[in-house]
Amino acid sequence: MRPDLAATRHSLLAGEIRAADELQRALEIAQSPACEHAFLRIDADEARRQAADPANQSRPLAGLAVSIKDLFDIAEQPTPAGSKVLADAPPATHDSPAVARLRAAGAALVGRTNMSEFAFSGVGVNPHHGTPPNPADPKTPRIPGGSSSGCAVSVATGAAFVGLGSDTGGSIRIPAALCGIVGFKNTARLTPTDGALPLSTTLDTVCAMTRSVRDAILAHEILAERTVTRSDKPLSSMRFAVARTSMLDALDPTVATAFERSLKTLRDSGARIEEIALEPIRDLGTIQSTGGFSAAESYAWHRALLASSGAGYDPRVRHRIERGANMKAYEYIDLIRARRDWIARVHSALAGFDAVLSPTTPLVAPPIAQVAPGAERDEEFFRVNALLLRNCSVVNMLDGCAISIPCHAAGELPVGLMIWQGAMQDDAVLNIALRAEEALAAAS
Repeated sequence: MRPDLAATRHSLLAGEIRAADELQRALEIAQSPACEHAFLRIDADEARRQAADPANQSRPLAGLAVSIKDLFDIAEQPTPAGSKVLADAPPATHDSPAVARLRAAGAALVGRTNMSEFAFSGVGVNPHHGTPPNPADPKTPRIPGGSSSGCAVSVATGAAFVGLGSDTGGSIRIPAALCGIVGFKNTARLTPTDGALPLSTTLDTVCAMTRSVRDAILAHEILAERTVTRSDKPLSSMRFAVARTSMLDALDPTVATAFERSLKTLRDSGARIEEIALEPIRDLGTIQSTGGFSAAESYAWHRALLASSGAGYDPRVRHRIERGANMKAYEYIDLIRARRDWIARVHSALAGFDAVLSPTTPLVAPPIAQVAPGAERDEEFFRVNALLLRNCSVVNMLDGCAISIPCHAAGELPVGLMIWQGAMQDDAVLNIALRAEEALAAAS
């Protein structure tokens, strides 16, 4: 893994390196085959100006490279969200709050990253702009995960220290897990979603991918404009749950091995870990049987654009959005009520636990060829997509927070360990992740 932002900023402040040189290195990677299809736009000159600005170098991001998912407004640029139907949309008049906060913190914005069209897939395939290959496997082109696909590749390759993205059902944590980096999904209400093209106004979360947990904390503090309360609480004082229901089903052998090895490492560090049924997870299928929030809320946003330009959509994305056309008003109201009751039941089941531990995804990244655009591969695409979303989406429905940290060994394809809890437990989850990251690193 390349040096993280914290280590690089330390070297900058010590005068050992220059921000302009670090930015140039990032731009060269962004424009190299390692980032094929990862960026939809690179703003090299503007990024160089930001890196050279002396005021930025004393700020938290220190003029270092940050990438922006294509669904965020950046002043004077259109916001196509990975589509071709919005390619000629009018440019944004101002930065979204998330972009503005990163800019104010001294970010050098290197460019807009590729994504699943309109953020509606956990796979990361894009038929319009190509699919960024996962940098974890130089021999077999594998999916990066989605929807924040280019964002993950930019961080994993070294083209960015922070990748701004969004997470509605796992779109930060899935690609982080598959690409071997860190992805933190905060409690949704903590970060503004204004200026981000919506998928689900109920579930959308603005958050980021980084190379380390300490960088994830910094990125969250910037995006949420809050300070994370630090804790020195050791793993030996913590009690964790492992949810059996659904989350451990059909694990790929690499994932199963990495997860069990991680649990052993945490137990060896003194953590108390208990398997629990967490039965309410079984009810999610019934609760979301009419399509869920994403289908209904995305259709409300897209219906006029579908009428005028539906032929230009990714057919797989269009299919999922149009499911929302069939949801009746009473079904949507029932969904809101059912979610509220379900959250209460999950909170009750998790009482007394510091967090839950799960595999972020049940499988490692499959080859792109297995799920590439094409009707003959649709069945496999939707199978893989459902598996990738399965564990992560539980946290979104819970209105919770979660982080995915790498837990694979050298020579294995990347696997993520997801640490999660309910709403507003962000600081606890981040502090646990710091301790878990340390323990896993020491054991490797």
